[in-house]
Amino acid sequence: MATDATPLVLTIEQAAKRLGIGRTLMYALVTSGEIESVTIGRLRRIPVECLSEYVNRLRNECIQLPAAA
Repeated sequence: MATDATPLVLTIEQAAKRLGIGRTLMYALVTSGEIESVTIGRLRRIPVECLSEYVNRLRNECIQLPAAA
């Protein structure tokens, strides 16, 4: 049985590092609901796929903005 070392969920600090942002901004994004998080026991974790969803959502918003004249 092969084990995959890639974590399914990240801490706030790990998620912030992956996005290249600060911990404070990461907490703000989670608190506002911009980035989904889950509670495991008493711990707050960010599913890895939620980071990709957030970045894709930002990219789509940029594409949908009308071009400046």
